[in-house]
Amino acid sequence: MSFLDRLAGAPISWGVCEVPGWGLELPRDRVLREMREIGLRATELGSDGYLPTDPGELRDLVAQHDLSMIGGFVPLVLHDPSRRDATIAATHRAAALMGGAGATEFITAMVASLAWGPRFELDDAGWAHAAEMLTVIEGIVADYGMHQAIHPHLGTMIERPADVRQLLDRSDVGWCFDTGHLSIGGYDPLQFLDDARDRIRHVHLKDAFFELARPVFAGEQSIMQGVQNGMFCPMGRGDVPIGEIVMSLERSGYDRWYVLEQDVALTAGDPPADQGPMVDVQMSVDYLRGIDAVLSTSREVT
Repeated sequence: MSFLDRLAGAPISWGVCEVPGWGLELPRDRVLREMREIGLRATELGSDGYLPTDPGELRDLVAQHDLSMIGGFVPLVLHDPSRRDATIAATHRAAALMGGAGATEFITAMVASLAWGPRFELDDAGWAHAAEMLTVIEGIVADYGMHQAIHPHLGTMIERPADVRQLLDRSDVGWCFDTGHLSIGGYDPLQFLDDARDRIRHVHLKDAFFELARPVFAGEQSIMQGVQNGMFCPMGRGDVPIGEIVMSLERSGYDRWYVLEQDVALTAGDPPADQGPMVDVQMSVDYLRGIDAVLSTSREVT
């Protein structure tokens, strides 16, 4: 079976982002329609309130566009004991919505604060509490038919290789393998495959130009500024070895979702029909079709 049958989209590729004040959000029917026209099979949730907040309505809306709901990115504060009850309540809310709509992937982002305040170095107690909270969250989301995957991400508490290794060592949580954020943070994604292949629960495919990402990683620019400068790009055009990653995953038996993600920030009004973000997403899908053709040929040979 082609891995393209497991290729999903994320509203962030159309500028719909969980980060406050990100920019214009295109109408949801347009985004979902364009996802399906491009050939994507499913979608993640997107920012809070962008898609319906009633599980039945959410399921029905995505089904109207011949898509399924697979999960979503949930920013949570994990390191601070004073936020424990609020984090548990937020987990229940998000899992009830997504799980009730048929989703299975609860993607946790470990943020410094819900306002996306700047990251800082955690002490041993902070990491220990975070690992404990991941176990608590795993139990909660399981009650809603979901599984957790922790997401490394620029500007969060899991940004750099040392952060990733802290949780690899302290927790058996599954991982969302985000090829772009891991790479920009300094963790070679091919090395991550060697280090944690059996922990990969979900994949976000993201390509990036490292030269444009360096000011963001150094704290000289915000993530939004980096995105507006073209830090993320269509698959196959940047510095992340997307082809090698996908072929390695497929040849080792990975059989879960790939989510095509290339962050966009729209600040100049609605692009005309058949233009805008969907053009770049289409280029990424075309690139992935080329990878699928190589995999299909290798399967026929063997």
